[in-house]
Amino acid sequence: MNDFAGLRALVTGGASGIGLATARLLAARGARVACLDLKPDGLPEPLLGFGSDVRDDTSVRAGVATAADALGGLDVLVNNAGIGAQGTVETNPDDEWLRVFDVNVVGIVRVTRAALPHLRASDHAAIVNTCSIAATAGLPARALYSASKGAVQSLTLAMAADHVREGIRVNCVNPGTVDTPWVRRLLDPAADPAAELAALRARQPTGRLVSAEEVAAAIAYLASPAAAATTGTALAVDGGMQGLRLRQP
Repeated sequence: MNDFAGLRALVTGGASGIGLATARLLAARGARVACLDLKPDGLPEPLLGFGSDVRDDTSVRAGVATAADALGGLDVLVNNAGIGAQGTVETNPDDEWLRVFDVNVVGIVRVTRAALPHLRASDHAAIVNTCSIAATAGLPARALYSASKGAVQSLTLAMAADHVREGIRVNCVNPGTVDTPWVRRLLDPAADPAAELAALRARQPTGRLVSAEEVAAAIAYLASPAAAATTGTALAVDGGMQGLRLRQP
């Protein structure tokens, strides 16, 4: 499949996990791809890596400009950079709330704002935001993370409305629990990481974690010409968590 031939894509958080899987898939399907990441070293060819911190507007503007120059423009933006948080509303102090929202929500704003002039010049402009099942399902001990991802889904809809007449489509993917290094690190402090992992698998109707490659495939669909009539949509890639209600075995 070569449906991204001639297209230029920028992926934030592209050095690992969902971001890296997405960047590799887009490149395999013909796109020229640049990744923005805090640590962009060691990316496989032909991916281009540029250092940038989504918390810093100057860094973002410089990173997007450098990437767009290297690619010769931008057609696809994947806002994937994000961080997690655990706990109830009592658990996280104010500065942690501000930090997570700064990365997960305002980070998308900064990158998109810098990329919009390039996307407006494209004949196929698409933005895909990485959201989460946490935006639509009440998960225990995820108050801060869920609030930030709920904001991402609402932001996606607002962006889609603002830019549809400019020819820019905006959608998001809502993964369930994905088997990434980040999720594994979250389990490390648990008294019994293996039991915690088993519990995460059990809460998904498919009985397993979602793979980064499965999320990447959904992102690629939403970014592709095949989805030219799709905007303002949240695509769940969650093993059935959002919609299925199974009887207990």
